[in-house]
Amino acid sequence: MQRFLYESAAIVEVELLKLLRDPTEIISRAVQPLLWLMVFGQVLARTHGINTGSLSYLAFITPGILAQSVLFSSIFYGIAIIWERDLGVVHKLLVSPAMRSSLVFGKAIAAGFRGVIQTAVIYFIAFLMHVGLRLEPLIIFAVLTSVILGAGIFATFSLIIACIVKTRERFMGIGQLLTMPMFFASNAIYPLEIMPNWLRVIAQINPLTYLIDALRGLMVTGGAHIHSYTIDFSVMLMVFVILLFIAVKLYPTLAE
Repeated sequence: MQRFLYESAAIVEVELLKLLRDPTEIISRAVQPLLWLMVFGQVLARTHGINTGSLSYLAFITPGILAQSVLFSSIFYGIAIIWERDLGVVHKLLVSPAMRSSLVFGKAIAAGFRGVIQTAVIYFIAFLMHVGLRLEPLIIFAVLTSVILGAGIFATFSLIIACIVKTRERFMGIGQLLTMPMFFASNAIYPLEIMPNWLRVIAQINPLTYLIDALRGLMVTGGAHIHSYTIDFSVMLMVFVILLFIAVKLYPTLAE
C-alpha cells in the first residue's frame, strides 16, 4: 500500500507540474461556467419555466455547472494519454517498475485536483452573483471530495476510451459524442421530475446525476437532493472502482 500511494503521488505531482507550467487550460475552463451562469442561468431564471421549488434557478444550476465543468475537462483527459503514447512517455512508464494501478490511479487523482481549481472558480462566480452558498469548512471539504471522485470517474472512463481507440481523431469524435448526452441526460439544468420517463431512467444510471445530487445538497443553501449522501457517494465510489479496474487492465494495451 505504501508503494502504491508513493507512486500515485509521484504521478499526481508530475501532472500538476504540467498544469503549473501551462495555466492556459485553467483560464479557458473558467470561461465556460462563467457563460453558463451569467447568460444561460440568468436568462432561464427570468422565464420561470422550470419549477425548482424554493431554490432560485441560478442556485439550482450552480452545482450542475460545476459538475459539467468537471465532466468536460475530465472526459478529454484521455487525449493527453494518447499524446504521451505518441511521445513515448507511456512506453517508459510501462517498462518502469511502477505498478499499473498506481499509474492509472495517479492520473485519476490528478484530474480531481484540476476539478478543485474549477470548484474555486465557480464558487467565486456564484458568490459574486449572490447565490446562497454553504461555506462551512466541513461542507466545502465534502464538495471537494465529491469533485475529486467525480473527476476521477470521468478521467478513468476517458482513459479507457483512449486505450480502445488509440488515435486522437477517433477519441475526439467519441468524446464529443458522449459529453453532451451525459450532461443533458442528468439533473444538471432541470429536475428529474420534469423529464419523460425514458430519459429519467437514463438519468438514474448516469453517474453525473449522483455527482450533481451530492453537490446540490452540499453547495447551496436549501438545496434538496434526491438520494441520501450515502447512496450518492456509494454509487460514485463503486463506478470509480469498476472503471479503475478496467483501465488498469487496458492501460498496457495503449502502447501496442
